[in-house]
Amino acid sequence: MLESIFAWETLTSALRMTTPLAFAALGGVYSERSGVVNIALEGIMLIGAFFAAVGTYFFGSPLVGILFSILAGMGLALIHAVVSIKFKVNQIVSGTALNMLAAGGTTFLSRLIFKAAGSSPHIKGFEPWSIPILSDIPGIGLVFKSLSPLIVFMFIIVILSQYILYNTVFGLRLRSVGENPQAADTLGVNVYKYRYIGVLISGALGGIGGAFLSLEHARVFVENMTGGRGFIALAAMIFGKWNPIGSFGACFLFGIAEAVRMRLEGIGIPTQFIQMIPYILTMLVLAGAVGKAMSPAADGIPYEKEEL
Repeated sequence: MLESIFAWETLTSALRMTTPLAFAALGGVYSERSGVVNIALEGIMLIGAFFAAVGTYFFGSPLVGILFSILAGMGLALIHAVVSIKFKVNQIVSGTALNMLAAGGTTFLSRLIFKAAGSSPHIKGFEPWSIPILSDIPGIGLVFKSLSPLIVFMFIIVILSQYILYNTVFGLRLRSVGENPQAADTLGVNVYKYRYIGVLISGALGGIGGAFLSLEHARVFVENMTGGRGFIALAAMIFGKWNPIGSFGACFLFGIAEAVRMRLEGIGIPTQFIQMIPYILTMLVLAGAVGKAMSPAADGIPYEKEEL
């Protein structure tokens, strides 16, 4: 049993489980670094998964599916941005409402479009990639022999996000409006614009995370298939201290837990207990991290521009 758990296949499974969480967590980093709490990531992932299936089903191309997922995720995020930034509605309430809208909306549209209850028809996914040189390494090379392009893209986005947030003018301004919007405004930074951008980026990345579930994880859309992954991504973002690389590391921890859970099934332990592993880990991480992690100072606080 231990050999099965610690096999290279477990690492491959962990990467697959990590990818949708990492995309969503990175989206959360951009949103919350700009000062907007986005618990609508669960709904954004779900609607991204649905529209990825729609685009792929009707156009026969997973690339079109990814485009659909990005647009759908950004559309839901735009609603959250307008409600939270322009109308200054409580961001937790807005996100919760959008999660419910996504759950009900995708169920209704799935039955309307696919004429079937519960799931879409089978859809086409991406052809796996084999990474040269790395795939020839004994043992760990198995991990690089059949990688989804979205997993490779995820690593690129993690590194790129780390660079953008901490080494570019855009990143500095985005972080400044999440830490001290009044000071940023005084220096000529458009607080509202950067907050909109942060939330829209979170929608795009969350949509891609959802698309991975339907295109690569299942090759089909299933109602409520995110299964709380958006909330796990938020926990990973907090555990990673609102940092792209830290958030990815936390997502990988959850990915390993999920991969181990899959390996443990069928060995006599009740399935219900095994399925609890990732969620128990989420609660333990939050219990240990929330008190120590320091969120952006203005995170979740609507900005009111002072009139002179």
